[in-house]
Amino acid sequence: MKKYIAELIGTMVLVILGCGTAMLVGCDAANGGGYILTALAFGLTIVAMAYSIGNISGCHINPAVSLGVLLTGGMDVKDFVGYVISQCIGALAGAAILAAIFGLGNVTDMTGGFGSNGLAGVNGSVVAGLLVEIVLTFIFVTAILGVTSKKANHGSFGGLVIGLTLVVVHILGIGLTGTSVNPARSFGPALVAAINGNTAPIGSLWVFIVGPLAGAALAAVVYKALEE
Repeated sequence: MKKYIAELIGTMVLVILGCGTAMLVGCDAANGGGYILTALAFGLTIVAMAYSIGNISGCHINPAVSLGVLLTGGMDVKDFVGYVISQCIGALAGAAILAAIFGLGNVTDMTGGFGSNGLAGVNGSVVAGLLVEIVLTFIFVTAILGVTSKKANHGSFGGLVIGLTLVVVHILGIGLTGTSVNPARSFGPALVAAINGNTAPIGSLWVFIVGPLAGAALAAVVYKALEE
């Protein structure tokens, strides 16, 4: 149970700091600084959580990462289900906290949807959005599988490598899809946005569930083939 609680807390913190930063600084093509700040917020949060809860749960805080670990034999189905449920609850809690903070403080949400993902950057193309999420998640999960492999020898720098990889994929992906690579991170903000009257993110939410999961599965298959 402790590892499930750790995953819940980790995912909640990721949404609060990552999506919260996006809400404050905005993420549009005319505001490149917002891209960098948001990318750093997500990546540095992963670094912080890796060294906080990594020894408890492995710090997946992402159903796509958990799927990659499952498919490479690093966890069983029971734990996978427990992790995903905990991550989704954590993401929902994080988005709800942001709703309370921004609502009570009368702060403008520059993203218009609690930092939720969308297809505006790819002109509404579902195919392009799926491709972006598959490719970026493949890169991210491959890096995680490599860093956490028993054959790896990265010492205490694993969390830093993973966090910086997330920064890089965000720098490219923010302008295209808002960068999900994490179904839970997309689910929480989209649901809270819908509750608050903005149902647009819910319409494309499936893209940010299917894309990352497909990318993670592909990463697991390719990594296993390369490692053998």
